[in-house]
Amino acid sequence: MSRMFDGDVALVTGGSSGIGRAAALAFAAEGAKVVVASRRSEESLETVRQVTDAGGDAFFVQADVSMSADVQRMVAQTVERYGKLNYAFNNAGIGGSMTPVAEYAEDVFDKVIAINLKGVFLCMKYELPHIAATKGAIVNMSSVAGLVGGRVGVAYYASKHGVVGMTKAAALEYADKGVRVNAVAPAVIRTPLTEGAGFLDPNTPLGAMLLARHPMGRFGEAEEVAQAVIWLCSKQASFTTGHTFPIDGGVLIP
Repeated sequence: MSRMFDGDVALVTGGSSGIGRAAALAFAAEGAKVVVASRRSEESLETVRQVTDAGGDAFFVQADVSMSADVQRMVAQTVERYGKLNYAFNNAGIGGSMTPVAEYAEDVFDKVIAINLKGVFLCMKYELPHIAATKGAIVNMSSVAGLVGGRVGVAYYASKHGVVGMTKAAALEYADKGVRVNAVAPAVIRTPLTEGAGFLDPNTPLGAMLLARHPMGRFGEAEEVAQAVIWLCSKQASFTTGHTFPIDGGVLIP
């Protein structure tokens, strides 16, 4: 039985765990050769192991997406290993600080913007020439925080709104070149990151408040985001570009 991405190559940043790992496994399940990129080697090699144990083909590239040289090397090693690049899921990101604007540390702001926003820019900058050659697709990681405002966490909101704007700009620039560029905007998703931040425990004030914001009465799963990424890269989404897709359990319903 043929799979959607047999013979194709997918690059996933932030592939060490959570949504990135789920996306790497989903691409591999559809036949893609997968490049797992992250700053964290041990967790990323576990993602590679899970892909290869399931019969897939994957390898790890250590990269900090806020560093131009790292991103150039990441894309170059992908093309050197597999000969091409069809899809990229620019997923790497951090949360930053949950503090008011007047108390927000400048160095934390700079770090969040460097990874969440500049990192997506650098990835697209070096991915797009290769993806244009294969007429492939890019999916960028935004958030529901990229579509609404919030009381605290100014850098995170700014970075995710910026991803939405860059996605639209790149989509328009490359629409006539056969390349599609979209973004996903998850609400709270069950990952090691959100669990470690205390977001998922409904018995705490923070967890109870966050859960109450989700009309479906639960948090999302990493695999649910991964399947949206797969669809956006697939031929089934061949007339879809420049959009940011909420995966939010109803959070954004007016």
